[in-house]
Amino acid sequence: MNNIYDVIKKPRVSEKAAVLHEVTGEIVLEVAVKATKLEIKQAVEKCLGKKVASVRTANYDGKARRTRTKDAGCAPAWKKAYVRLAQGESIDLV
Repeated sequence: MNNIYDVIKKPRVSEKAAVLHEVTGEIVLEVAVKATKLEIKQAVEKCLGKKVASVRTANYDGKARRTRTKDAGCAPAWKKAYVRLAQGESIDLV
């Protein structure tokens, strides 16, 4: 990916993500499907100015959707990244 702003789409704000951030210091981000762990790490360090200890990713397939006319469709696939910040680093997403 050429641009770091193409890698990170948005933070995933949920109760689970908030508890995870408080307990382990990880932040949960929605990222581009083709983004690699190294690209995610570089984008977070450059964009947010924080040191990253590790990155875990999870891919999600798009769910099948139907409309009232019974046309089949599909929600787009997406990727989630769990980014653990280095010791002593923190970020306020709220």
